[in-house]
Amino acid sequence: MADEKKPTTKKADAAKAAGDKAEAKKAAKKDDAKATKATKKAGSAKKEPKAKKEAKGKDSKTKESKKTGAKGRSKKADAKDSKDAKAKKEPKKPAKAPAVPPVVKASARYVRVAPRKARLIADQVRGMHIESARALLQFSPRGAAHPIHKLINSAAANAENNHDLIGDEMRIASITVDEGPTLRRFRPRAMGRATPINKRTSHIRVALTPVED
Repeated sequence: MADEKKPTTKKADAAKAAGDKAEAKKAAKKDDAKATKATKKAGSAKKEPKAKKEAKGKDSKTKESKKTGAKGRSKKADAKDSKDAKAKKEPKKPAKAPAVPPVVKASARYVRVAPRKARLIADQVRGMHIESARALLQFSPRGAAHPIHKLINSAAANAENNHDLIGDEMRIASITVDEGPTLRRFRPRAMGRATPINKRTSHIRVALTPVED
């Protein structure tokens, strides 16, 4: 007799189909997991050399920065040392002194005037403007005024000829009267006696300076 076919139901067929689908899903998940693992490994393998390269670049940069810093510091130190050495070697230049006005001098020696009498006139003229001094000496009644007047005119001429200054715009900075040699003479007196006469001389010096504006 022919084998009789077992009766099948719709429920059994649905169960079989669901089992097949579940198995297919599991297989697909396994394949996806394997693929993700492979991609992760490849990415890690690629990232490692980049990280190594970055680390190497950072190390080289730090080394270069250290070298350049050391070189810069050494250059600065050398520059400072050279400056200090130059400052030590080069002597300091003296400060420029203010311009001193020129002084014009004249002197008269062995003037036949007693120093005591000449100093009276010299004290009156000292520090005066040359024009006012000339006016005073021109009308002075003392005998020593004449040689001192001549001496002041000589000093003004020296200023014009030797120093290219204006003689009428000068001031008597200093005038001194020193004692020169004394001429000793004798005068006869009564009863055969003689009395000494001392004829004194003077050395007079004058210094003129320009009048400050």
